[in-house]
Amino acid sequence: MDFRPMQYVYEPVGNESAYTLLLLHGTGGDERDLLPLAGSLGKGFNVVSLRGNVEENGMPRFFRRLGLGVFDEEDVHFRTHEMVHFLKELAATEGFDINKLIAVGYSNGANIAGAALILYPELLAGAVLFRPMQPLSGLEDSFETQRQQPVFMSSGTEDGMVDPAATAAYAALLSANGFQVSAYNINTGHNLVHQDITLAAEWMANHFQ
Repeated sequence: MDFRPMQYVYEPVGNESAYTLLLLHGTGGDERDLLPLAGSLGKGFNVVSLRGNVEENGMPRFFRRLGLGVFDEEDVHFRTHEMVHFLKELAATEGFDINKLIAVGYSNGANIAGAALILYPELLAGAVLFRPMQPLSGLEDSFETQRQQPVFMSSGTEDGMVDPAATAAYAALLSANGFQVSAYNINTGHNLVHQDITLAAEWMANHFQ
């Protein structure tokens, strides 16, 4: 199967040295879903927002799943490679620095961002992962970053879709392979709440502004 281009929105700030936020929606979202969030995370960022190339019952996703919380890991690999290939071409076309890309993903979007951290550990400058799950298994010794990029993770203590112990193990895995992980547990479910945005904005200000 050949890589396909992705639908996207690009909003430049006119600064060649700017970081770029890579917005990655959850199941059923699209490339406009997280645009209102971008301004809440800080000023002076370019914004690239993608739409996943997979559909599940008419809902866009970034990769297929076999059931609730069970990922098609072969497709995770393929779609991550497809996304990174597209982003490298897009960076050349739109003129943003591929080395200054900060992923901001929610749910399914957080999971493909996490797959990028694992399969391309030197690519992203950082990542904000809202309600993440570990996207790939059996890779504990196969990736490592020398950049020591910061990673923000926020999980809901009442989230019925995500096992808190699995999330803690995921954070530990990323930390063990060179990422600087800041993990937060919020008293909510799978939905995003104001505290997610506040914590993420403070984290962004500390690391990228």
